[in-house]
Amino acid sequence: MTVTRKILLATALLALPASPAMAATSALVVGIDTYPHEVSLDGAVRDARDITQALKAADVGPIRQFINDQATKEAIRTAWVELVTAAARGDTILFTYAGHGAQMPELVAGSEEDGLDEFLELPGFDRARLEQTAGEVIVDNELSAWFAEAEAKGIHVLFVSDSCYSGGMNRSISGKTRLAPMVRAKVPPPSKEALSGAKVRDVELSQVTILAASLESQPTPEVVIGGEPRGALSWSFSRALEGAADLDGDGRISRVELEDYVFSNVKLQSEALQIPNFTPQLPRSDKEIVLSLPRSAKVVSAGTAGATTSGLTSPRDLGWTGKLPLSVIGERPDLANVGGDGVPYRWEAASGVFYTPNGDVAGEHVAPDMVQRVVDKFILVDFLKVMATQSPGTVSLKPFKDIYLAGDRLTFEADQGRYANMLVFNLANTGEAQLLDVQTVGSDSRTFRLQGLEVVKPFGADHLVVISTDAPIDAIAAAFSNSSLDSASLLRLLETRLEGSESTIAIQPLYTRGQGQ
Repeated sequence: MTVTRKILLATALLALPASPAMAATSALVVGIDTYPHEVSLDGAVRDARDITQALKAADVGPIRQFINDQATKEAIRTAWVELVTAAARGDTILFTYAGHGAQMPELVAGSEEDGLDEFLELPGFDRARLEQTAGEVIVDNELSAWFAEAEAKGIHVLFVSDSCYSGGMNRSISGKTRLAPMVRAKVPPPSKEALSGAKVRDVELSQVTILAASLESQPTPEVVIGGEPRGALSWSFSRALEGAADLDGDGRISRVELEDYVFSNVKLQSEALQIPNFTPQLPRSDKEIVLSLPRSAKVVSAGTAGATTSGLTSPRDLGWTGKLPLSVIGERPDLANVGGDGVPYRWEAASGVFYTPNGDVAGEHVAPDMVQRVVDKFILVDFLKVMATQSPGTVSLKPFKDIYLAGDRLTFEADQGRYANMLVFNLANTGEAQLLDVQTVGSDSRTFRLQGLEVVKPFGADHLVVISTDAPIDAIAAAFSNSSLDSASLLRLLETRLEGSESTIAIQPLYTRGQGQ
């Protein structure tokens, strides 16, 4: 290369716009299972450690983690101040909390529309000794003051709260909820931070995004995921951090990307018990970034920036075992596929009731010769959940309820999106696979709408499934014409046809029971 060409090349390189520096992200992670003065939890510590592991894999740092009795207010407050002090304008602080939430009479008169403050309950709090332990809670107004400190420096905040403050459940869940009893007596006096935070309005926190586990009217249950009690939000958020929400692999997770991923997966993992809640409710812009990761786990080949993943990975590579832990009470039928560790499904021979690990009634009047079909159905559901975690689709069931009663009428909708083909089917609580719709290239409609769907016997848990894919689906659709198609056969077919394909999968759990049950 001549000297002249070298000079011209150097000049051209200098003229190129500089790449924007990636904003730094630090994290404060809290997980509390052990409450000496309260009902302890089972999955919050797992949640915190899962999030920390995902953050470390993404090279996020520094990370301040507080587990159980480490989670004192002084320690958390000190860590927060250190992170705010170290962060620069444009950086992000991620604060995640998994544990009990509760309510108390407002500390600052007139600061809450409902007259109640919400608070995060730390292990040192004892409602029997309010005056002595009142400092071991973090009240919502105090959080507002903390967030305002970051806002003043131009630091972004993403607060992920896997707890709950109110709400009741209609389904008979056997696990725990992250709701501590309400404090009836007023806790005096409010801290200086609570007083200053009460003056902060949401509109003033323009760089703060809050992601709560559920709507205020809903509980936040601990559900069984992978055989262990977990919080559905924390589990889904961990997978988002691992790269599942970072669709283009640029290390930046937008509000829209996070919302799409978390909404689908929380519903999936909680079996439609909860809906996450964002504040503000709508993104500030289509391009709003809520998290920057030094390294995204989403691998994008050179020259494909902006492209989606190349295809669905085999669920077996992601830990899916194809087995189902089951506890049989009474007569034991021949269950060839039963196995594996973790919290089991349960079948009671005398009543014929089949229960999920969460304690939901999944089927009624399940005879011994039907149990294998129901087992196979839930093995297939587990398979589909793993696939959906990689690339979740979107469906809706209106009106939304955690359980539907006999005679209720529903509307189920699904969108084919950008994919060539769509397959819609139901996995009934009896274990049967029922085809609802097939749309292929050239179809007149790209949406599916089932209106006026009525809840009738048999009651239990159905799962409406939508697969949108660029893979051929003719052979799968044809299999449904065989009256003997069962979930085990459908699983083998889907495993063969979908691996490596461009696809999304959406699952809508539908839990039903009779009037007066």
